[in-house]
Amino acid sequence: MTTTEQLTECDVDELGRELDQIRDEVMATRGESDARYIRQVIAVQRGLEAGGRALLLVSILPPAWLAGTTALATAKILENMEIGHNVLHGQWDWMCDPKIHSATWEWDFATPAEAWKHSHNFVHHTYTNVLGKDRDIGYSALRIHPEQPWHPVYLAQPFYNLALAMFFEWGITIYDVELERVLRGEKSWREALTQLRGVLGKAGRQVVKDYVAFPLLSGPSFLPTLLANLTANVIRNVWTHTIIFCGHFPDGTVVFTEDQLDGETRGEWYLRQLSGSANLEGGTLFHIMTGNLSHQIEHHLFPDLPSNRYAEIAPKVRALCERFGLPYNTGPLLQQTASVWKRVLRLALPGRS
Repeated sequence: MTTTEQLTECDVDELGRELDQIRDEVMATRGESDARYIRQVIAVQRGLEAGGRALLLVSILPPAWLAGTTALATAKILENMEIGHNVLHGQWDWMCDPKIHSATWEWDFATPAEAWKHSHNFVHHTYTNVLGKDRDIGYSALRIHPEQPWHPVYLAQPFYNLALAMFFEWGITIYDVELERVLRGEKSWREALTQLRGVLGKAGRQVVKDYVAFPLLSGPSFLPTLLANLTANVIRNVWTHTIIFCGHFPDGTVVFTEDQLDGETRGEWYLRQLSGSANLEGGTLFHIMTGNLSHQIEHHLFPDLPSNRYAEIAPKVRALCERFGLPYNTGPLLQQTASVWKRVLRLALPGRS
């Protein structure tokens, strides 16, 4: 298989032109079917949440607790993955609907949308897999690539990665404040504390909603509803963590150095997205429940395209990779998850293998 170093400058430029063409074709054909899709997903999500909340009013009954928790967890996954993440990317801004717009959407997540858009849309998607620039490499807590220097704290990373999975929204909330940059003197405490106040305000509202208001509305079912909300949030967090880690950290994904950004062309930017991403295989419902981040390669290439179109263009991207001799990292969920956890375990120890 061809390595990226074996591609000529003309090859890279041609790859960029053909990927641009794929993007332009989708942009030119966005329309009513796409708008109908996202509105239907939002309607289903809201129906599941309303139904789940209603069932939890009588969650003192075990069947109602199980059904309500399942519906609520599913609604939270849909809201975060297929709706919130993609709306905040501006994928649906072209509809000019203020209710489904990146400038107005606030999601069911502890971190404020504006803070997340900076750390994710700008930093991560601009500097994807660039050591020293992309803070999503290990989320400032994990050694996930052998190029990262080892420290004894990483010996515990299998354990704190499990905790991160269970409480992922809170980990991301803290991560978005960029405390490690404050400790390095790259960001002032004043700026961090100002940002932290906004984060605590949003996080506080989330806590009140899920762990005070809705349980109180359940009256005699207060404790079962409280447990159901906690369970739904943990399920959502573990699922989100799994899908995101499977899209970024399985074996075969590579990292880059800052000097490789010098003079980076459009084709080279595309090449970096291809090399640092991985896909998951599954059916239509599976893709929707992942927010179509099961097509992480296509998402990194085209983060502002409507998510429902990734399945359509994935075969074209894969065919391009085959033509240019480039790897197209994809596999079933269990295979990619196992690959990620093997890497977490392996790189907890010193060494580069």
